[in-house]
Amino acid sequence: MHPIAFIRKNRRSAVTRGRRFCFIRERETMVHLFEKNGFHIVLDVHSGAVHDVDEVAYDVIALYEKKPKEQIKDEILKKYKDISGDDVEEIFRDIETLIEKGLLFSEDRFRSVANDIKKRDDVIKALCLHVAHSCNLACTYCFAGQGKYKGEQALMSFETGKKALDFLIAHSGTRRNLEVDFFGGEPLINFGVVKDLTAYARSQEKEHNKNFRFTLTTNGLLIDDEVIDFCNREMSNVVLSLDGRPEVNDHFRKTINGKGSYDLILPKFKKLVEARGNKNYYIRGTYTKYNPDFFKDILHMVAEGFSEVSMEPVVCAPEEDYALGDEELPILLEQYDALGKEMDCRRKEGKPFTFYHYMLDLQGGPCIIKRISGCGVGSEYMAVTPKGDLYPCHQFVGDPRFCIGSVDRGITNETLRRKFKSCNVYAHKECDDCFARFFCSGGCVANAFHATGHLDGVYEYGCKLHRRRIENAIMLKVSEARDRREEKEKEV
Repeated sequence: MHPIAFIRKNRRSAVTRGRRFCFIRERETMVHLFEKNGFHIVLDVHSGAVHDVDEVAYDVIALYEKKPKEQIKDEILKKYKDISGDDVEEIFRDIETLIEKGLLFSEDRFRSVANDIKKRDDVIKALCLHVAHSCNLACTYCFAGQGKYKGEQALMSFETGKKALDFLIAHSGTRRNLEVDFFGGEPLINFGVVKDLTAYARSQEKEHNKNFRFTLTTNGLLIDDEVIDFCNREMSNVVLSLDGRPEVNDHFRKTINGKGSYDLILPKFKKLVEARGNKNYYIRGTYTKYNPDFFKDILHMVAEGFSEVSMEPVVCAPEEDYALGDEELPILLEQYDALGKEMDCRRKEGKPFTFYHYMLDLQGGPCIIKRISGCGVGSEYMAVTPKGDLYPCHQFVGDPRFCIGSVDRGITNETLRRKFKSCNVYAHKECDDCFARFFCSGGCVANAFHATGHLDGVYEYGCKLHRRRIENAIMLKVSEARDRREEKEKEV
């Protein structure tokens, strides 16, 4: 990805118009233009270059591959009375320079790479260990059926977990950094095995030249001083489940006896995060039809002292009473815009917080293979059940059609694995005209399957949300870059 570039640095305007965005797509080029929070932003999709421009340059770029230069010049001069023909010619030169550098109207050079991905070695880099198919909460919206995944309650034994770790090491090739997620249900129900498996993995690192990075996802009920000390020592990341405001959280996230969990878990989460220092964590919430105003839940969590926040749309069948529908969509999009503005204001005030979906690295970021193929579901990443069965990811667990093997027998369904290996951004025709495709890699395969019944389908509702998230994430980076540039100009 290229750094943020600026066209017409000497011209700025706060004027905004009602146009949301437009696509320009010729010769396999794609440019996305949008206005957000007073910024005029141009994204060159294939290079990843982002341009912060004034409104004149914005309009010229929108017309550049559609009309002859002289016609563009005439239209711009009629619209803007305070600029000259030389000004427009300067914009043309800036555009042509960026085109030569491959930063604007760049062509798609990655479609052939998608085929190469299928030929890569079958290296596994991450496992999601379902150490507990059991839970001490009874969350109504739980996609895992209160942690049982359509089956019986079960706990993973140390022996099964050890086989899973040995399987990961054996199939990781030369990859050094390996990731293991302790998941459930509620993994702390099986805390002893979590500790033992962590210790075993650490004992294997030097011999096999591996480095394990652990994550634990918890509802918080069983957090105590021992858990806090262990997590802050061994876990690279901890995901803490909280839906926001007390009434929102307690609507779904109830204990087995039907009481709300908010008052029980909030003090535990605060204690863990305070002790964690600068190590990674996330307060992760779920929003549903009952709280489409989830921005308020984010603000609530930030007010409670949590600076690392994630809020995800509920994953469920459309007939559920809490399912998100078309009626909620405009509200949700407005919420993402409000969140973006608030985050920009708080950063300027020196009180920033992080929202998971607004984290972008425009100057570095994932490699192009990652941007094309995504999380590696079913090929590089797999979930392991308490019995040791392998599934493409946690959202497929419990569906026998997607059992891909076991830690004892290895991969036994290579046909299924090849199907998942073929899942990439170019496998979805719907992605061809989407500006955000290299930011989502074609979207979540599990969500697409559950929405359409096909692995190469597209979860359209989620796409609409994600496009708005990406626009706001880019806007925040543009704002940061402009502030840095203006500070440097002041120093000069």
